[in-house]
Amino acid sequence: MRRGGTLPRSTVRPTDASPRTEQSLCFLAAGSMIGSMTIGVYGMGRFGAFWADALSARHHVIGYNRSPGREIPERVTVAEEDEVLASDALFLCVSISSLEDVVSRIAPRIPDNTVVLDTCSVKVHPVQVLARTFPRSQSLVGTHPMFGPDSARDGLSGLPVVVCPVEGKRELARQWGGFFGELGLDVHFMEAEEHDREAAFTQGIAHLIGRVLGNLELQASPMATLGYRKLLDVVEQTCNDPWQLFVDLQRYNPYSSQVQSDVARSFEAVFSSLREEEGRLRDEERRNSLGGSRQEGWPKG
Repeated sequence: MRRGGTLPRSTVRPTDASPRTEQSLCFLAAGSMIGSMTIGVYGMGRFGAFWADALSARHHVIGYNRSPGREIPERVTVAEEDEVLASDALFLCVSISSLEDVVSRIAPRIPDNTVVLDTCSVKVHPVQVLARTFPRSQSLVGTHPMFGPDSARDGLSGLPVVVCPVEGKRELARQWGGFFGELGLDVHFMEAEEHDREAAFTQGIAHLIGRVLGNLELQASPMATLGYRKLLDVVEQTCNDPWQLFVDLQRYNPYSSQVQSDVARSFEAVFSSLREEEGRLRDEERRNSLGGSRQEGWPKG
């Protein structure tokens, strides 16, 4: 293992998993949020690297990415794939669309006592994938940190994270809610379907509008209103994320298609109201013009 820098291509896998510390075993057995443990982050893309760095402030974090050349935060240790899979807790920071393939490939090599957590921005799909791929004895938790490198640039304090039980393991979800609470996060417990139904609006609309505005290539202006500047912030926060995330949000959230239809209808309703108002004003101007012409005509005589 080595610290930070650029992630190399893995060529050799260790045969022995890293030993668990006494502190981490206490954490896993009793659900205590006190002490440190080894956390593995699988997938060191934009969010994965950010999340690994945030977790490394309190825990020993090791990271792995299949693609070489990724920049790794200084406090995060680069490790081989099997070593990351044998961590006390394993965060899967991969795209929604690749999750099932990744989990199917790595699940047989993950020890029974490793806690596996996904970080996908939808929850029904990944919770189902985890439940049907791992044995029921595996500790599984669905999570959605509802922030990223842009929205968390000033720190994690007060930012929302959703925790969903997998296969009804609510006590395990509650324990991990305590873990996130110690990071200063605002923890919300809910079922996966409830998450997706609400996130389709609270998150999906932001990404949808952000991409629409991004296509307009809006620019900053010295005379910009506060509202306009906030719209530019929405564009920055959404369009800095990978395009694949936007596509996956629309594809894998079962409520996204309804939101898309609602947004399209709302746009059309506003445009239709504008057209009706313009027509009404033109008709009124025409009537006023005709009335003025009759009054100004030659007198009869």
